[in-house]
Amino acid sequence: MDPNGKVRIFTLFFFLALITFLTFELYAQREKQGIRFPLGIDPDALNVPEDNPITPEKVELGKMLYFDKRLSANGTVSCTTCHDPRKGFTDQLPVSQGMNQLTGTRNAPTVINSAFNLFHFWDGRAPSLEEQAKGPIGNPVEMAHTLEGAVKNVGEIEGYRPYFKAAFGTDEVTGDRIVQSIATFERTVLSGNSPWDRYVYNKDESALSDSAKRGLVLFEGKARCTQCHVGFNLSDGIFHNIGIGMDQPNPDLGRYVVTQEEKDKGAFKTPMLRDLLRTGPYMHDGSEKTLEEVVEYYDRGGNPNPWLDSKMQLLKLTDQEQGDLVEFLKSLEGDWKPVEEPQLPQ
Repeated sequence: MDPNGKVRIFTLFFFLALITFLTFELYAQREKQGIRFPLGIDPDALNVPEDNPITPEKVELGKMLYFDKRLSANGTVSCTTCHDPRKGFTDQLPVSQGMNQLTGTRNAPTVINSAFNLFHFWDGRAPSLEEQAKGPIGNPVEMAHTLEGAVKNVGEIEGYRPYFKAAFGTDEVTGDRIVQSIATFERTVLSGNSPWDRYVYNKDESALSDSAKRGLVLFEGKARCTQCHVGFNLSDGIFHNIGIGMDQPNPDLGRYVVTQEEKDKGAFKTPMLRDLLRTGPYMHDGSEKTLEEVVEYYDRGGNPNPWLDSKMQLLKLTDQEQGDLVEFLKSLEGDWKPVEEPQLPQ
């Protein structure tokens, strides 16, 4: 074989090897700690505490506890009561109902992609999913229990002991282990591979309709959505007063309740925008029933108040522009399927 032929063959094998390597690397980057990440989701952004690594055994245990009503004081409320996998990990109510049909004052945020949040709850009072998981157990309107009481309930269920043993090396039930398991399961609730993701990452022009493509241009431009809704999870993760509820006599002051800082009055955490069709109604009080209402609200610049974020401005979108923006928001639906309810230990 002539030298030029050998060079061509070597070059061909080199590029084939390189493509194989890059494909493997791309696939490897889609997995982390045993979790498969859908298109568009960054594995490196996953928030996992060093003292609570993800394991299959912990995920399995956490899934059971997530569905188990025996964490509540009277055995009628579980995490799924307000964060139902069949309802986009929400309850699709304006504000949530807990024990004895008592209602809270805020809309239930979705668990989907909550693993990427820097703060949890609308006011950001919990710095981790573990801390968040403690909240509903002790809330008098939700599970109306104590963490100690939940530990006692679970500890008396003999069937749970092998699962705690597998997850933690000992069958002792503790409050930390309960919330660590629930948080670990919640870190596996991921959504991506939406039409938007396929359009952006796979360069699939057919993934978005012409209307949704126009909406994307508006989202990034005239509609000013990316002032707060940024990144793969479409949230800056911080707090803004956009005026919701501030026209009421005694408005919810949101982040201010946590920080007591004047600038935080009426400010709430920016929600992510994925899976909006499954997670309405919208805003911290569930006051906007449809995406059309949400867009109309932003178009008029929100409710004036002394703490209104400067990013809120009159948009003057046309009817077609509002419709196009809604079509883009609909393109953010992931292709995940609800997890099935596990058989609970007895």
